[in-house]
Amino acid sequence: MISSFVVNFPLFCIVASLLCAVVCSVLVSHAAEKVCWGLLMAVLAANITLLVYQIQNGESVTFMMGHFPAPWGNELRFGILEPMIAILLGLVLLLTAIGGRMHYFAQAQTGHRSVYFTMLCLLQASTMAMLFTNDIFTGYVFIEIATIATCGVLVSRNTPGSIAAAMRYMIFSQIGSGLFLLGVILLYGITGHLLLPNICAAVQQLWATGEYHLPLTAAISLITVGLAIKSGLFPFHFWMADTYGSASPGAAGVMSGVVSKLYILFLLKLIFCAFGTEVYYDSGAQNVMFVFGAAGALVGSVSAIHQRDINRMTAYSSASQIGYIYMALGIGGQAGVIAALFQLIAHAITKPPLFLSLARLRDVSGNSPYFADLQGAAHRDRLAGISFTLGAMSMVGLPTMAGFIVKLQIASAAVSTDIGLKAIPTLIVLALSTVLNTVYFLRTVLRIYTPSETHPADPKAPWWSPKGGRVSATLAYAAFAAMNFGFGLFSQPVLALLERGIGMLGF
Repeated sequence: MISSFVVNFPLFCIVASLLCAVVCSVLVSHAAEKVCWGLLMAVLAANITLLVYQIQNGESVTFMMGHFPAPWGNELRFGILEPMIAILLGLVLLLTAIGGRMHYFAQAQTGHRSVYFTMLCLLQASTMAMLFTNDIFTGYVFIEIATIATCGVLVSRNTPGSIAAAMRYMIFSQIGSGLFLLGVILLYGITGHLLLPNICAAVQQLWATGEYHLPLTAAISLITVGLAIKSGLFPFHFWMADTYGSASPGAAGVMSGVVSKLYILFLLKLIFCAFGTEVYYDSGAQNVMFVFGAAGALVGSVSAIHQRDINRMTAYSSASQIGYIYMALGIGGQAGVIAALFQLIAHAITKPPLFLSLARLRDVSGNSPYFADLQGAAHRDRLAGISFTLGAMSMVGLPTMAGFIVKLQIASAAVSTDIGLKAIPTLIVLALSTVLNTVYFLRTVLRIYTPSETHPADPKAPWWSPKGGRVSATLAYAAFAAMNFGFGLFSQPVLALLERGIGMLGF
């Protein structure tokens, strides 16, 4: 009886998120905020319960909505990986929104604040749907909902910069969505199915018989490129610098920590459940993914070094970290997929506190994002300085932190999976990008801790103050730091769960 109720949780969470979005749209800002926080915490609790159930159950579950099977009905599917990632992204969304609320309420117009919380509820619905759906067209629908919600989060400040950022993001995102939809149409025309298991069976049969090789390769390519554009893979990453730089701290954190990860996760779901890993690898998409991922890891880091604006530097750093994910997926094999997923986790918990803390460092430096004006900023806001430094250490890959485990896992995956063709390039890229990461993050940390004559360090500056929303920011800083050290020091249980999760996907 309990199990039959628990398997309904994904559907309940999706429906509740959509309903809360409608409710928040008609409430005043503070009431909408309470509804949003309540939803995020309830969904988090539901996913924790679902993960515990799945760990005990040990088998994937397919939940048919209603009484109509394919091709008329729709399905949800989950094993261990789906609720595990849902917990992570839900927690990141909650902490980022809480940590950025001080800036948001100070900057956003009163009439637009409810829109922000409405969009967060829609992002939560998209997260749950894209992780749990077993239908490719449902996935496309929520990809579009996530895109619209992201633009809504960006424009909720209602400033010229935020509106321009939303338009820029929308243009690139719609190019990706259009390519993805073309791939879905082509795939449906070949297979006649929308449910992922049925697509996978048809694709594997057609590939084995040699039929439709070119159309199938085209469909796989269109879907991969579409999602790569939306997630910011090189060379489609140039929208990141201006978009993240013009967004509020919370919006930038949500985009980098949650939204960009959703598209990568959905692509991974399609590789396993729609194409099949053998067909995907045979199509050559894996090798192309490796090349552009490696290039992105280097180009993003080089671009970050040349920036004089801390917002743009952090944005290009995100492009570099996205490159790591795709490079690990391009390595292939179980080890490569696990390394990619762990990098996705590490980046999701590291990048939002960087955006949150640098916003506060700007605030105490005349609201300037330029390095020359940020000198000594860590003395003027000590907690923000510590949070930024910890995030930078993880990005560089300091031992005991999540970023170190990522680079160790990618190197190990490359050596164990492909000793010759990909191992050496992977190790070279990791070494070079680590050096480049160290250069621009160390430069920034030294700058914010170097006392400034213009803004002398105040020895009486408090470490913590309950005024001005500092409680929520401190909570976010501490939670993200604890997660970073937790994943760095206790990575083995996480890696073991990831291995079990992709095993349930049939890998």
